[in-house]
Amino acid sequence: MQQIYTFLRQIAAHNDREWFHAHQPEYKAARTAFEAYVGEMIMRITAFDPSVAYQTPKSCSYRFARDTRFSADKSPYKRHFGAFVCSHGRKSCRGGYYLHLEPGNSLIAGGSWCPPAPMLKHIRETIVDDVDRFRDIVEEPAFKALFPVVGQDPVKTLPKGFPKDFAFPEYLRPRLYTVWHPIPDTFVSEHDSQDRLEQMFRIMAPLNNFLNEIFDDYE
Repeated sequence: MQQIYTFLRQIAAHNDREWFHAHQPEYKAARTAFEAYVGEMIMRITAFDPSVAYQTPKSCSYRFARDTRFSADKSPYKRHFGAFVCSHGRKSCRGGYYLHLEPGNSLIAGGSWCPPAPMLKHIRETIVDDVDRFRDIVEEPAFKALFPVVGQDPVKTLPKGFPKDFAFPEYLRPRLYTVWHPIPDTFVSEHDSQDRLEQMFRIMAPLNNFLNEIFDDYE
């Protein structure tokens, strides 16, 4: 698995099309290793979340070329490999399980990334209506130890229309209902990494179930 990191360090130092096309064998070997790892990961997740059973490494793995149309950084390629295992595929904003391999910045993550405004409002309303269940999930000791921060990109004040005296405002402020946990670059090369990954995703699963029930209700 370290060939993945070797290639990613090289592309970070030589992020141009000429170098990339001259090193296609290294890219293909790294990509093949990553997709094989993701295939095992999908099988492990399916054991406790059958909704992802029909996903494949290719349906879950993101393309390596960057979309530079709206970015000041015109580097043509990413510096990481990423895969999002979700019942509706990698482009879905439903809850799922994410693996990100990048030298010095590897992590696992999950939850709902960038839910559209109506869905974001519905998530917040459901948390208000069912806050005890939500707290049982995100404040469960094993969950909180692994994912101490719930949500990203918070608004500064409570969203309009929500009770100002709500006892847990930190659960209504996120724009992204995600959690994450860093992993070392050596993680995927360790003999028990899939066992440990499965355990972490099992701990994450109740949050994804909570969010996906909301999506099912909304849709």
